[in-house]
Parts: sequence; structure tokens; C-alpha cells
Amino acid sequence: MDRNLALEFVRITEAASLACARFIGQGDEKAADQAAVDAMRREFDSVDIDGTVVIGEGERDEAPMLYIGEEVGGKRSEHSPKIDIALDPLEGTTICAHGGVGAISVIAVAERGNFLHAPDTYMDKIACGPKGKGHISLEKSPTENIQVISEVLKKPVSDVTVVILDRPRHKDLIAEVRKAGARIRLIGDGDVSAGIAPCWEDSGIDLLMGIGGAPEGVITAAGLKCLGGDFQGRLRFRNDEEKERAKAMGIEDLDKMFSRDEIAQGSVMFCATGVTDGPLLKGVRALSRNRSQTDSIVMRSKTGTVRRVTAEHDHNLKDI
Repeated sequence: MDRNLALEFVRITEAASLACARFIGQGDEKAADQAAVDAMRREFDSVDIDGTVVIGEGERDEAPMLYIGEEVGGKRSEHSPKIDIALDPLEGTTICAHGGVGAISVIAVAERGNFLHAPDTYMDKIACGPKGKGHISLEKSPTENIQVISEVLKKPVSDVTVVILDRPRHKDLIAEVRKAGARIRLIGDGDVSAGIAPCWEDSGIDLLMGIGGAPEGVITAAGLKCLGGDFQGRLRFRNDEEKERAKAMGIEDLDKMFSRDEIAQGSVMFCATGVTDGPLLKGVRALSRNRSQTDSIVMRSKTGTVRRVTAEHDHNLKDI
């Protein structure tokens, strides 16, 4: 993948973020999400790629655009790079609608066939920063994972912070983390940015644990690969139909514990633009009637380069 594609992709996440930012705090999740989807899909046509959406807005019969299997990109020649795309035009629709913390627009890309094709089901996840790589495991108990992170980060257990989605299914997990003596940060949505946050020492987050969406798990694994963090995931199916869909996507062992590099193979790129302020990015800022500012991050696993992109946009002009 040409490194110059990174800037092309950040233009796409910028467009999606700017589009849905109009709905921050307005309470309309569907309108916010649709605005992001429309803008992202439109911008893909301007990029010279032969892309396939492998993680998107859902199955073809569930989503009119950016559905799993949709082909996107300008495809200007037979030499247009063939890539797989994992995306979420608005990760944190509820966050955006309520004006909460950490909504983002995000894209991860890999060469064709290098992303896990995960159905829209749940995934048991654990994620950490670079110092914990190789030490965490879904085979260990939450207490054991907290203890090992305490050791590698050289901080007492009482200072270890675990981020968990605030869901009834995590009642036992929350109880065990508290019993172990660690701190907890509960979030309503947005576990992609929360999963990547342990890679930033100033985020205040050391671990992500719990069950969330499998598509978000693929995107998180790609981001962590760029930053040197670690991730493991195991699919958690809700019914037999989801199991059959997983088999159709090529997943043979339904109980398999996937490593970071099994989920996101080879060289990957990751880019995200903030919609609302969060641990990873600042949200969209309205500077004046016709100008806005965005905060984005662009990363490549091949080089480990992390770029911060602050951009100002004139809404009177078409080019973003």
C-alpha cells in the first residue's frame, strides 16, 4: 500500500466527522449516523483504490451503503491498489447524539485478504499498550491480567485502570476487577478509542476488558498493531444464525482465540478523526459560521509512524 494513501483516508474520516458533527447533542442517533455514512461513502469515490468493505455498516440487506462486501474507490486503472477496508463512519452514535465523550470516525485498511472477516456479533476482548504485549491473555482471569499489567507497568494494582463497557453482562467482570483492587472507568459506547487508549501514557487507561462488537474489535486490533499494543479476541455468538454466517465467512474454529496479528495481518494503516472530545482525539470545533477544525490521527504499522493532523475546513469550498 502506497503511504500516500494515508492522507487520502484521513480526508474521508474528516468528511464523515464534519458531516455528523452537526448532530452533536441533538439526540438523533439515526440522523448523525446517516450523515457520517453518506459523507464517507461519497469521499471514497475520490480515492484511486480497488477497495472492498470487510467490516462495515452490516450485511447488504441491512445497510444500503458501506455494507460488508461493497466495492468502493475510484478504481482508475488496473493498477489501483486492491485493499480491504474496516470502517465505522461514526463509532459512538449514542455518544454523538448525547454530546458525550469519545465519538470518532475511523478507517483501517490492509492488503486484500488480511483482515479477519468477522460477522456482526459480539467479541470477548482484551487490549493493552506496548509494555504489556505478550503478557495479557483471555485464557487468564481478569485478576491475573491486572496483576501482570501492574508488574510490567511498575505501578501498584490500585493505580491500574481498566476500561469496561457499562453493560449488565459485565456485572461479574466489574465485581472481580474491583475485588482485585484496580480502578474502573465505565464507558457507554466507543470501545475502539478506549481500546487504543492504553498506548497513550497520558490517557489514564491501562487495559480494556469485556465483551463488545466484533467489527469494532477488528478495527481496534489494526490500531493497536500500528502502535505496538496487544489485543486478543474470541467471538461470542448470540444464536446459531450468527455461527453459520461466521462459517460462511471462513471461520472454522468458532471458539478460537484470535491474536492481534491473526485479526489484522500484514501491513495495515489506521486513521481516525474526532467527532467529540475523547481520550484519543479532540472533537470537531466550529471556528466560525463557515469554518471548522478537525483533529485526526494517521498511523502505519510498517513504519510505526504516528501523525497528528489538525486541519481547518472552509465549508464554502467543496474540497476538504
